[in-house]
Amino acid sequence: MVMDRSIETIPLYAAAAIFGFVLTSYLRLFYRRLKERSFPIIVLAIIFGSGVSGAVLSAFEISSMPYFMPGSEPFHGMQRLGNAMFESTAIFAWSAIYFGYHYYESFQEQRRQALKATALAHQAQLKMLRYQLNPHFLFNTLNAISTLVLEKSGTDANRMLTKLSNFLRYTLVNQPSQKVTLEQEVHTLNLYLDIEKVRFQDRLVIEFDIADSAKKALVPSLILQPLIENVIKYAIAPSIDGGLIMICAKVENKRLLIGLTDNGPGMDDVTNTQSTSGAGVGLENTKERLHQIYGDKHTLTLKNMEPTGLGVFIEIPCDYGKPT
Repeated sequence: MVMDRSIETIPLYAAAAIFGFVLTSYLRLFYRRLKERSFPIIVLAIIFGSGVSGAVLSAFEISSMPYFMPGSEPFHGMQRLGNAMFESTAIFAWSAIYFGYHYYESFQEQRRQALKATALAHQAQLKMLRYQLNPHFLFNTLNAISTLVLEKSGTDANRMLTKLSNFLRYTLVNQPSQKVTLEQEVHTLNLYLDIEKVRFQDRLVIEFDIADSAKKALVPSLILQPLIENVIKYAIAPSIDGGLIMICAKVENKRLLIGLTDNGPGMDDVTNTQSTSGAGVGLENTKERLHQIYGDKHTLTLKNMEPTGLGVFIEIPCDYGKPT
């Protein structure tokens, strides 16, 4: 059926549009009940809903013609469904867009939830990796304080407790996934080293060589502390004369290079950081944290130095962003 498209049809089309809007509003309520149903049922419901709605809209539109267009001949019976095919096709297209949009929104929400779950798991993994070293560190420190007390070195024991309190306060405030400037990381590292200096005194020598360009680069919070702890336990403590630890950092080709070396005995096999005695805990912990944060954009290399000593070298992307 071909309808008159003169200006007289405008009121008819306006009424049909309003009626169509009301009709699709009820159709939307019907579709909402189908969101959890299987795909074949949804397709059948769309076909059924579009067919019925198209027939109803066609009947309203054609039956209304005599009222909006005086002089038009009235239609009867099946003639009122003359526009049903066109209206049903239009409503079917609207239905497909409706479900497509909501499926897209549902997919995006599931994606957001999956990313959130991954982030929470990532955060939990980082917390586990950092906090698992605390008992080991506390055991060594409290054991040293106990020795000072037994030796009646009350002043040194009190100094060590105060420095331990300052260090633990920092570890509790900062999150495992937090990034700080290397300058702040070195400051925090000195809180830890102050504790060890009370214990080892002149037997422990620390040297820093931090380039100005590296000081503001971001690094994971407390990423160096377990490495230093490892050096002190396996390179400094066993030696009667103690030892030297040197920490250096510089920026090359937009990469932050951090090196930590000592003059201890080194390692028999630098390719194997696993150790049943616990010697590799600090190294494995640091490797896993770096992997969690940087993926394959980092390297951690061990190298026996000449004439003695072990070097741990870290390379990560240089980031001058805002500390998190």
